[in-house]
Amino acid sequence: MSDTQYIYAVARIRVKEKSLLSDADVRSMAAMKSVKEVLAFLSDKGWGNGETGQTGDDMLAEEEEKTTALMKELKVDPKIFDVLAYPQLYHNLKAAIKENVSTDTPDHLYYAVDGYGEKEMRKIVEDREWKALPEHMQEAAARAFDVLLTNQDGQRCDVIIDRACLDACEKAGRKSKSALLREYEESTVAVTDIKIAVRAQRTGKDLAFLKEALAPCRSLNVQTMAEAASKDEASLMDYLGDHGFTEAAEAMKDSPSAFERWCDNRVIDTIMPQKTNSISADPVVAFYLARENEIRTVRIILTAIANGFTEEDILERVRKMYG
Repeated sequence: MSDTQYIYAVARIRVKEKSLLSDADVRSMAAMKSVKEVLAFLSDKGWGNGETGQTGDDMLAEEEEKTTALMKELKVDPKIFDVLAYPQLYHNLKAAIKENVSTDTPDHLYYAVDGYGEKEMRKIVEDREWKALPEHMQEAAARAFDVLLTNQDGQRCDVIIDRACLDACEKAGRKSKSALLREYEESTVAVTDIKIAVRAQRTGKDLAFLKEALAPCRSLNVQTMAEAASKDEASLMDYLGDHGFTEAAEAMKDSPSAFERWCDNRVIDTIMPQKTNSISADPVVAFYLARENEIRTVRIILTAIANGFTEEDILERVRKMYG
């Protein structure tokens, strides 16, 4: 579909955007005293199926299905969503490898990814049919499986798969015709690299670990950041401040929750310009990402309230809204 053919789809999205949750809505929910109160608030806004007694998980699943159905109705290039599903795809691979190699049988969450859901991914791993996977996964799958089988090194298995996912996202974004997808994937990889560097520094990981885990991207010199993170927190914060990520450094000083919130908000900031774009698929994709963000935020609020978190604690964890 050409850019001009998306004019109708964008017009539909502009109407849908009016129903997105606002920052004020999020603050209101954070102040509520029970999960039931939040669900009633969301139901009044059209969330869920309108039936009483719906659980939070059911309501969120219903909203995810609504968003997927809308994207199909608007005929957005499915290849775009294939790229956006890379994290779920690689997660399924990781879960299947660990289930196959581990002596215990924990319940692993699998995402519904076309062709690579729970049943399909388990069979691929069981049969070692790595060529049945997308090409960008094949080498990492074989390496991660061998590492876990030979050395029982679950952490290195995770690093191999997570790094392959980041590399695939960066490459797909860089080659995409969608300006939004290029910016979104670049921002996602950069922010994830920063997360990895921060966590590695705080857990005392060495330079070799950082070099293997960090994925190259345009926004960061990961070699230099790895060297900074392997020294101490002050060196890492100096690096971030000197390379346009002062807010990340400030959030690190504040709290782990504030830092995680900054990471998610930084990615959401990349889609904000699409509110004034009217001729391309990008505003439609931005809406999809905005919906993912608000569903994730509602899940955070529901979980926090169920666990007795204070309003202040919840507000520290919630994300910026697109609405």
